[in-house]
Amino acid sequence: MTKTIRLTMAQALIRFMTRQMTVIDGEKLPIFGGVWAIFGHGNVAGVGEALYQVRDELPTYRAHNEQAMAHAAIAFAKASFRRRFMAATSSIGPGATNMVTAAALAHVNRLPLLLLPGDVFANRAPDPVLQQVESFGDGTVSANDCFRPVSRYFDRITRPEQIIPALSRAMQVLTDPAECGPVTLSLCQDVQAEAFDYPESFFAERVWTPRRPQPDAGELDAAVAALKSAKKPVIIAGGGVLYSEATAALKAFAEKRGIPVMETQAGKSSLPHVHALNMGSVGVTGSSASNLLAEQADVVLAIGSRMQDFTTGSWALFKADGARIVGLNVQLFDAAKHSALPLIADARAGLEALDSKLGGWKSPASWVATAKAAKAAWLKSARAATDPTNSLPSDAQAIGAVHRVRGSKATLVCASGGLPGELHKLWPAGRPGSYHLDYGYSTMGYEIAGGLGVKIARPDDDVIVMLGDGSYMMMNSEIATSVMLGKKLTIVVLDNRGFGCINRLQMATGGANFNNLFRDALREVMPEIDFVAHAASMGAVARKAASIAELERALKEARKDERTSVIVIDTDPLVSTDAGGHWWDVAVPEVSVRPSVRKARKDYEKKRKMQHLVN
Repeated sequence: MTKTIRLTMAQALIRFMTRQMTVIDGEKLPIFGGVWAIFGHGNVAGVGEALYQVRDELPTYRAHNEQAMAHAAIAFAKASFRRRFMAATSSIGPGATNMVTAAALAHVNRLPLLLLPGDVFANRAPDPVLQQVESFGDGTVSANDCFRPVSRYFDRITRPEQIIPALSRAMQVLTDPAECGPVTLSLCQDVQAEAFDYPESFFAERVWTPRRPQPDAGELDAAVAALKSAKKPVIIAGGGVLYSEATAALKAFAEKRGIPVMETQAGKSSLPHVHALNMGSVGVTGSSASNLLAEQADVVLAIGSRMQDFTTGSWALFKADGARIVGLNVQLFDAAKHSALPLIADARAGLEALDSKLGGWKSPASWVATAKAAKAAWLKSARAATDPTNSLPSDAQAIGAVHRVRGSKATLVCASGGLPGELHKLWPAGRPGSYHLDYGYSTMGYEIAGGLGVKIARPDDDVIVMLGDGSYMMMNSEIATSVMLGKKLTIVVLDNRGFGCINRLQMATGGANFNNLFRDALREVMPEIDFVAHAASMGAVARKAASIAELERALKEARKDERTSVIVIDTDPLVSTDAGGHWWDVAVPEVSVRPSVRKARKDYEKKRKMQHLVN
């Protein structure tokens, strides 16, 4: 006879989560690092009570914004290389839909996140309840249906026993290297409190370890043949290199075969910046070294990359006739983009398999020499960009100051605006995972919450968050959470008084300066926001730096602070690094009364001819 235990659905859910484990470096750890929760009428009585019962073994973190708490959970998973992850629970209504943006971020970036929004009553007796969204034509719809397109797996729990298969499927998705992404279990609030006799076996401990798919023999032979034919091969390292823990394999492969490596935003730090074969960033925000080589490459080995437009220069970067892409990826959807030769495998396993088949092949010595000369030229340009010269500092000069004081051992967190492009080019990343960017979804407001998630995952890291005033204004509440939790961050706010990055893009496409910088927006009063006072009001140690020298001094002082530090510096909204980079496809109007737009359109039409539209 099957032994059972009577629990509410919420209690069963949380107990199950406490029994899921993983092994990292020989140590068995809970796979869930905690649960972020903002309670409301849709989850406080059910999930809230269940979490209280296990508070000593599964920590519950309180945040100030549902989107931010989900961002923190995502950052924890990214910083853990997807080996561990978190859950986030909210009430129904705005609490739930606040997390939709975070779900999209996790979906785009292939990161594990368990979302547990409260939902309406399954029995419908009190309908419509507070915050219920009613569809005139579909009685099964609730606000949580917004999660469907941004979840890898979505389920609505309308009976307590449904949590058994739902959680099984959830764990499969959260731990699978190819399917990995957000899971949403929409929890009807009455069902959270309903009891069921659950099998005790449902709560047996389970250890989840990474699956490492091996390459197909035919695909491997095709990839090997392509590489052996190459005279100018390059490697594009994506986030999959880090998630597969393949950095050592990549280093050994690149050195043995003489192949230059370039990094996407997600893949940056796959090789140390100082490595001779690391050409740095690639694509729209690429170094001159990477893009020079990419334009000449006859074979591109793309490892663990989605090959999005910033990486490929909107598919105009690879210019050599007959150039081929080999897509080493666990997910066929990514591996076969643009008629690539797919090599479906774990990044580490795939590199090892390729190496075993390549024999004595390596790229010509002249190609390696070209790469090293290109990198030397790029480093000279990068130093020129980061050295302090302007009276009003550029973003690049602020980056240079942060690195000079805190070094490549720091973990750098950022997400949106102009900073990701400058950081991608100019930040000298050290160890794997020390460069932490969301640039798949480029989510303004991710930065501070993301830094908090990184600090929880890596408590000993020197976590530095860099962001603009626009992102700060969108979401800054987790400064208070970091102080409350004793998780020290160093936050550097670059204040250019508006959305400087998009203002530059507006100008580049022939547009008038309009509605981006405060000075160009409809207003009666020019905003003068005191970020120092604001950050201090949330408990941070706050400082204003009037120059790059003062920024360096403030960064040194912040080392000694016992709680989160916020340093604010004014920057130039019009200056960005000219060196490196590549064209990006941003559509320019065909018809305009403005001569500058018509001129930009002509240039745009010329650039579009560079694109290779092969799918």
